[in-house]
Amino acid sequence: MFIQTESTPNPATLKFLPGLTVLETGTADFPSADTAGTSPLAQRLFSVGGVSGVFFGSDFVTVTKGDGVEWDHIKPALLGAIMEHFQSGAPVLEGEGGGSAGHASHDGPDADIVNQIKELLDTRVRPAVAQDGGDITFHGFDRGIVYLHMQGACAGCPSSTLTLKMGIENLLRHYIPEVVEVRPVAA
Repeated sequence: MFIQTESTPNPATLKFLPGLTVLETGTADFPSADTAGTSPLAQRLFSVGGVSGVFFGSDFVTVTKGDGVEWDHIKPALLGAIMEHFQSGAPVLEGEGGGSAGHASHDGPDADIVNQIKELLDTRVRPAVAQDGGDITFHGFDRGIVYLHMQGACAGCPSSTLTLKMGIENLLRHYIPEVVEVRPVAA
């Protein structure tokens, strides 16, 4: 098994490509070791010292390191942990199905606008963000403000504010006049 690695726009996050399907559907975000209970792979990665976050996409794993930790010191252990996991035959996630589809549900008078927002996120934004080892999902819409949740490499990325304001906000405002602003939300 050969696992490729790619840097991401977030210097604290590295993308691992095992050459296998990681999740059949959706994504899974583990922002801390306390949240990794349903994933044997995430637990294994958090057992490597210095790991502060784990995120799974369809064909990749992103790992975020803590401050003061060097990639040169933990990357070999992470590669070993990923390889051992896939060779063990253990599931990536315990229980039924894959990861979360991500978007929060929204009912009410703005349902049509929210559906348009989700469609644009799914077709224009999420595929590009997945290339960088992360995900951006809809969290809410209130009085023209779109709230988005950033995961994986996007969470804590220095360029995420620019991506939100110059990229996503401009895209949504162009296609949906009711959108006036985009804001990130914490997990």
